[in-house]
Amino acid sequence: MSNVNRRRFMQTLAAAATVTVAGTKSSGQVVGANNAIRIAIAGLNGRGGAHIDGYLPQDVRRRPANVRITHLIDPDTRTYARRLRTIRDRDNTNVPQTVQDVRRVLEGNNIDALSIATPNHWHSLMTVWGVQAGKHVYVEKPMSHNVHEGRIAVDMARRHNVIVQHGTQSRSSAAWNNTIAAVKAGTYGKLLVSRGIVYKRRPSIGQQPTTNPPAELDFNLWTGPAQQTPFHANLVHYNWHWFWDFGNGDIGNQGVHQFDIARWAINGATLPRSVVSIGGRFGYTDQGETPNTQVSLMDFGDTKLIFEVRGLPSPNYHGQGQGGNTFHTEEGIIANHRFTRNGQNAAEPVVRPASAPAARAVGEDEGGHFGNFIAAIRSNRRDDLNAEILEGHYSSALCHLANISYRVGENLPFNTRAQAFGDDRDAAEAYARMLEHLRANEVPVDGQTYRVGRRLEVDARTERFTNNNDANRLLTRNYREPFVVPDRVS
Repeated sequence: MSNVNRRRFMQTLAAAATVTVAGTKSSGQVVGANNAIRIAIAGLNGRGGAHIDGYLPQDVRRRPANVRITHLIDPDTRTYARRLRTIRDRDNTNVPQTVQDVRRVLEGNNIDALSIATPNHWHSLMTVWGVQAGKHVYVEKPMSHNVHEGRIAVDMARRHNVIVQHGTQSRSSAAWNNTIAAVKAGTYGKLLVSRGIVYKRRPSIGQQPTTNPPAELDFNLWTGPAQQTPFHANLVHYNWHWFWDFGNGDIGNQGVHQFDIARWAINGATLPRSVVSIGGRFGYTDQGETPNTQVSLMDFGDTKLIFEVRGLPSPNYHGQGQGGNTFHTEEGIIANHRFTRNGQNAAEPVVRPASAPAARAVGEDEGGHFGNFIAAIRSNRRDDLNAEILEGHYSSALCHLANISYRVGENLPFNTRAQAFGDDRDAAEAYARMLEHLRANEVPVDGQTYRVGRRLEVDARTERFTNNNDANRLLTRNYREPFVVPDRVS
């Protein structure tokens, strides 16, 4: 099905959308309490397994019937056997269909929802196709590969009135709901710096030669919206994260979780007034393109957001390592859901303010973040989602804005005093710790260059930069027919 005519396919999707509203099947029947919601899972490596594990406990063994995984979708047929075995071992009455091309599934009326765990470059297009077909969508983080397609996906979801959940599952956590409520209420003083931390060890991926793709892989489908590129083994199935055409580096991989939490804590935050990012790929020379070391600064008015990425071995920062957040207030620091007052060593548990709305947490017995998605489909209310697509768009966009600043920057020697952060002391402190970190990993910073990004001014209303046309060009990409994210909503 990789040669399906795009016009015919879009006509099919449009026809399906005309008979679909939120909370209904594509046949027009209401998904009632006793109807199993039929799920197709796209992308079967990594997070695809987590999607299966998230939906299986909600399957037909529960009464009333809740969820059925009816289709498994992946352009690599080698992924099928393991996932089918998992489902068979848990529910031997259910044997999903296996399909390489998502369009084959969306053309029919056999599913109610699409759950997307593909590589990043497919997230928005598959979301757009899903909502145009009248399907509800769960889309993994980041929900976009660039800012433009994220906005189109949001507006398409609104146009077709479907439920779309973003895979930032901390939004369904009781602990995070309590901490964020306390930060927003100013319980521990005004928030000055909202910091995201990703110190996740990322070894060299080496160099892989160009070869023919495996016979079981439809590499044209896998490539999808990206420009055609020669196959090499560093693309399939994980290291695509470190190539700009397919991934967004660790700031858009693990980092989107921490960006989401950091933005969530800032009252009313959407996009920043400005962004600047520095860093590089240090400690080894390999095929990867994205930085493994990065510090970004964003201006949200009274609060600044600082984001740190380290791929080389690093000690934790206030107990935060592979992925975490710290909140620096006028009165102290919040980390690990505990508050340490300035000048003191003892940490106390963060207390949720009594005036805060009830936490929107979802326990395991309710299916967690996936259960929240299913519950919102049944209630036909997008407000019931803990991580609605608009929130996913803004948090994903922060990753893209930082990367764009980095990409339009210039390489400067480390011994040249960086002007990127101006006189911001908090960002300068993060930069100094980055240098210490690199030296501890025997990176000869005195003889190397690093990437100093441009300071980009952001118009949050138009979601564009006001001072750099090269940066604006990176807000979207050149799509490859027929895998095109449209320029407007239809």
